[in-house]
Amino acid sequence: MKRFIDTIKHIFAIEELRKKILYTLGLLFMYRVGTFILLPGVNPAAVATNAESGGKGILGMFDMFAGGAFNRASIFALGIMPYISASIFMQLLSLAVPFFQRLQREGDSGRRKINQYTRVLTVLVTIFQGSAYVRYLTSTLGESGITLGSPFLFWLSTTIILTAGTIFVMWLGEKITDRGLGNGSSLIIMSGIISRLPGSLWAEFNSKLTGSGGGLLMFLIEMLFLVGVVIFTILLVQGTRKIPVQYAKRIVGNKQYGGVRQYIPLKVNISGVMPIIFAQAFLFIPATIIQFFPDQANAGGFIASLADYSSLPHAIFTFVLVVAFTYFYTALIVNPVQMADDLKRNNGFIPGVKPGKKTSEYIDTIMSRITLPGSVLLALIAIMPAFAGLIGINSQFAYFFGGTSLLILVSVVLDTLQQIETHLLNRHYDGLTKTGTKIKGRSSVGNF
Repeated sequence: MKRFIDTIKHIFAIEELRKKILYTLGLLFMYRVGTFILLPGVNPAAVATNAESGGKGILGMFDMFAGGAFNRASIFALGIMPYISASIFMQLLSLAVPFFQRLQREGDSGRRKINQYTRVLTVLVTIFQGSAYVRYLTSTLGESGITLGSPFLFWLSTTIILTAGTIFVMWLGEKITDRGLGNGSSLIIMSGIISRLPGSLWAEFNSKLTGSGGGLLMFLIEMLFLVGVVIFTILLVQGTRKIPVQYAKRIVGNKQYGGVRQYIPLKVNISGVMPIIFAQAFLFIPATIIQFFPDQANAGGFIASLADYSSLPHAIFTFVLVVAFTYFYTALIVNPVQMADDLKRNNGFIPGVKPGKKTSEYIDTIMSRITLPGSVLLALIAIMPAFAGLIGINSQFAYFFGGTSLLILVSVVLDTLQQIETHLLNRHYDGLTKTGTKIKGRSSVGNF
């Protein structure tokens, strides 16, 4: 305990780190305040009733990422998600389209152009999602929930405000990234997820103490199970396969260069949270189709079971899709041929493997071997909330037992702690962990 207190003192003793932490907390507080500001023309009483009922399935998860702003009809109802969607789309274009590949290779100027395209695409996505959100509000709140008399005026004003709100949240994320601590967009999503944790935890605690919930012992067992899932997720995020690389010696003047052994760290889960996001986007199609066939939803058909996250078909399809998308995304972002060429260009080689084609084949074989267990473990985490719901955990708290929310929480926390530890070590303080084991940040791929 004394070491922990000393570490906190050291963190706030560093002026630069202290300013970064306070600046980040201030902007996150500003975002959280905005999630409680109601949209103009909406009846607060109707919104309160709708917020208490809560969303389910995809909408419930979207509301979690928005920190409850979605169900509260806030000016930040769409949150940072349109920007995330645009960023993912631009990232895929940078991997597949030659024009964006050239921009990415141009350095800072190319990245600035890609960021500008991302911002423009964010506005377009927000306008589309804002229009859909207006339709959602009018259908859920009813005529009594909308105080503006003109439907067109309500659509226009709400879409403009939601677009401005998303752009402001995007600006907050960029400011946190530039002058704060950690990745701004990821921290904004994490703040929204964590804001739901106390209420979900309290609801689960009450449900276990009332009726036939199982009592305090069952609640403690659930907490132990949650800790185990978190530890398992950390191991998956941190797991790497190191490939040894030897560099040839070079004598330049009186100095010797190279001749040292280094490693290529290949992450077991190099695709991050992206396969789960792709799988959820794909499974959003049945949830959309079922809205046009309400009789199918009541009859419990196959499409309805795919739209229900707690059903067995949904879990099976999610598992298969996550494994498939993990291989697909890994193939997009890992290029063994380019890695082999870079090693050859820098006079590096893998001991026992010939440079060139043999090296690329060796790296590809290693990636194939570690991607299989990585994809299976990631798929298990993706369907863990369904198993949590089957054992009696309420739907809101079940989201914290796996899926996108848990991976984002673990990844962002590890990344932030790694940056704090870097500041401490650069100023000759002890790190956050004992000597011998240092915190590793996330892979740059798939970061928000």
